[in-house]
Amino acid sequence: MDWFGRARIGFTHSPSPLTLPRKDGTTTDLLKVCEAATPPCQMNPLLFNGHLQTMWTAVKEHGPHVYYRRRIFDADHKTYHGTYAVDFVVKPHRDVDATLPPRTAYFAEEEFNNIASDDNRPMLVCLHGLSGGSHEVYLRHAILPLVESGDWEVCVINARGCANSSITSGVLFNARATWDVRQLVKWLRETFPNRPLFAVGFSLGANILTNYVGEEGADCPLKGAISVSNPFELDVTNKALQRTFLGKEVYQRVMGSNMKKLINCHKESLVGKTKLDFDAIDRLTYLYEFDRAVQTVTWGYPTETAYYRDASSVDAILGIRIPFFAIHAEDDPIAVREAIPYEEFKQNPYTVLVTSSLGGHLSWFELGGGRWHAHPICNFLKAMASEINLDAIKPTLANGVADGTKHTHFYPVRRKLEILEN
Repeated sequence: MDWFGRARIGFTHSPSPLTLPRKDGTTTDLLKVCEAATPPCQMNPLLFNGHLQTMWTAVKEHGPHVYYRRRIFDADHKTYHGTYAVDFVVKPHRDVDATLPPRTAYFAEEEFNNIASDDNRPMLVCLHGLSGGSHEVYLRHAILPLVESGDWEVCVINARGCANSSITSGVLFNARATWDVRQLVKWLRETFPNRPLFAVGFSLGANILTNYVGEEGADCPLKGAISVSNPFELDVTNKALQRTFLGKEVYQRVMGSNMKKLINCHKESLVGKTKLDFDAIDRLTYLYEFDRAVQTVTWGYPTETAYYRDASSVDAILGIRIPFFAIHAEDDPIAVREAIPYEEFKQNPYTVLVTSSLGGHLSWFELGGGRWHAHPICNFLKAMASEINLDAIKPTLANGVADGTKHTHFYPVRRKLEILEN
């Protein structure tokens, strides 16, 4: 039992975690870095289970102030064309743009044209959760210590249509749409050639990030990545939510409502570019109904469960070839415990999973209003950037999982949905 909000911490990892060379010439391993990064987990004792923790996020706290400048990128994918918005953390400013989230304004053209740099400051790319954006409180709590240190650069890639961004093609985002992230990381690598790049994803953004890192395998340009409250097996989480009253009538209903509001904001842009039935969408209640009416139509999946199976990141864990740290609460009522791929983490030395017995979904409220997940995130990133010789980490495993005795090869990120370019 977790007394007075003190959560139990557990680590799941390979028997032989990835060896990491330190800058001082000694070595450590990924598990030790993750253990050192993870402090005791003391939750607010009044929020003593995952439902209370998660529902407390509905309290409209302002959260820490983080300031952004936005840039619209033109997608370079031949089929998945259109635009997406990236918000870069900047010094406080007084510019106000009523069309954007608070403390966010567009870059001046000249300012952005001069953004390139040869500095070696570590840089973090953030991916938000479902229908969220750079303004989310859980995200700002997580990056604030890095921003306040003055040592890090941070940017947030907003999913298409989120955070007051426009949809200029016929599709929203989905849980397997890794193309925008791939293009942004490539652009960052070219624009800031000396910066070590890291990434953190939250909830659906964690699923997208895990898929991206798994797809890239040994060629991933990132030096490390963090997954927070990842739903992993989307079909499992969907069915688990439908089994309970709170799951269906609170979480599925709220997420469905949020997605309906989001797509209706872009109705004018989508009419004529899609075959969406907006009258039918207006009658929907739950998230799985939204995915059936929208994701299957715009992406070509036969059913929403086929989409969930194809977009899940559980197998992608096996394809990861960079240091990867996953953070999860076992009482998460949305990204449920039964969807956590414990066995996959045990198979891959490049990955470590830490679980807390309390914390809810993207919550982890401490006494005083702090958010616990910010501690292991920032501690891990700081340790990787300041202590580890990142350039000396070389993937020693091939992409995929081969079995030499059976002459077979398991490819963990093969998609069922083929993107046709012509």
